[in-house]
Amino acid sequence: MDRRNFLKKGAQAGLGLALTDAAYNKQVAAEDSRKVVRAGWIGVGNRGTSLLRNSLATGRVSVQAICDIQPAHAKRAVEIVTKRGDAQPDIYTNGDYAYREMLERKDLDAVIIATPWRWHTPMAVEAMQKGKTVGVEVPCSLSIEECWDLVNTSDKTGVQFMMLENWSFRSDNLALLNMVRKGLFGEVMHVHCSHSHDCIDHFFFDKKTGKDRWPAKYLVKYNRDQYPTHSVGPVLSWLDINCGDRFETITSVATASRGINEYFRRKFGPDHPGTKRTYAQGDIVTSTIKTAKGKTVVVNYDMQLPRPYDNRWLLQGTNGVYNEQRDSIYFLDKSPKYHAWEPFKPYHEKYTHSWWKQGGMGGHGGVDGIQLDQFFKAILDKNRLPLDIYDSVTMSAIVGLSEESIAKGGVPIEFPDFTCGQWESRQPWFAVEKG
Repeated sequence: MDRRNFLKKGAQAGLGLALTDAAYNKQVAAEDSRKVVRAGWIGVGNRGTSLLRNSLATGRVSVQAICDIQPAHAKRAVEIVTKRGDAQPDIYTNGDYAYREMLERKDLDAVIIATPWRWHTPMAVEAMQKGKTVGVEVPCSLSIEECWDLVNTSDKTGVQFMMLENWSFRSDNLALLNMVRKGLFGEVMHVHCSHSHDCIDHFFFDKKTGKDRWPAKYLVKYNRDQYPTHSVGPVLSWLDINCGDRFETITSVATASRGINEYFRRKFGPDHPGTKRTYAQGDIVTSTIKTAKGKTVVVNYDMQLPRPYDNRWLLQGTNGVYNEQRDSIYFLDKSPKYHAWEPFKPYHEKYTHSWWKQGGMGGHGGVDGIQLDQFFKAILDKNRLPLDIYDSVTMSAIVGLSEESIAKGGVPIEFPDFTCGQWESRQPWFAVEKG
């Protein structure tokens, strides 16, 4: 039973009435409109629809409006909302800029953006200018200019912004964060992370025909880490980035591009256009980031060669090391055997974050629901969002910075300080446990 239905059943039992969903929603709204966030959705394709379902399951959101350039997608989203007994949202489907009409509404507290990448920054900027708290899919920006557009708009308007990087909310990564904060690893000195997942046959191109899907054009035009946020999301909190330390320089190199052409040759033959086309994107991008406090982070982009999904997180400190691939851990003078791995599972269980005490919620193993629940809860409580504007652009800045470093032969590129010096005094708050 999700949180919404749990509350509904409690209300029914207390009143001795068999309330319909619609009657219950009206009752809740009349009692206290602040119990739910009034939200609009821009983009309800596969990912946007998933976010919609998981948001509704939190019981913290009332969907007022749906925007999508494909009417069928908008209709599907409306049906998801109304089947729960909620009021029918208004829809906006009249072209690429229909979202602007939606943003004029006065009854929206927040906007969720789940559109193709190029729309993330401009839509988020306009939403903040209209006073709407923003939750946007990854990456939130594709260039340093877009990063600064987001920061400057949030600073000027005072409106909060969060990129919806769900891997920061994984149970294993939050347990590690608790362990880091309790000093089990000593001082963390080095982290490795990656997005290793062969996405050629479903994300970039159509599996049956080989035709381009919307992300394909980025492989043709750019050579960079196209998708860094799942990799570095949890790393920011492990290293207190923007809250005591910051990324200072990044150096990136890329292999030649072979995997995409080889995929098309194997799947569709030597005469397929995809086999012959030139792609700018190298198969593997390796970025090394140095922090102001002398820590290092290695980030791999790996989405074009055959490989099952893998994030390859490794966290190494002065007193111990964690390896996600091994699902193992080792602590000096604590682990049972000298220089021998031990299972991570007991530590995971012992240091499980309070957000996960009742289990996950929704997609990606329960991660999406946890993230969205905390996002909407922060809005209702008038608190800081779990991940803020600086975290969001720091993750996404790797896209543009890696491109620049690769183009210049792998030279170090200065990482912008989006906090403008505040990182030295800001205190960590993401997922901080009480007590």
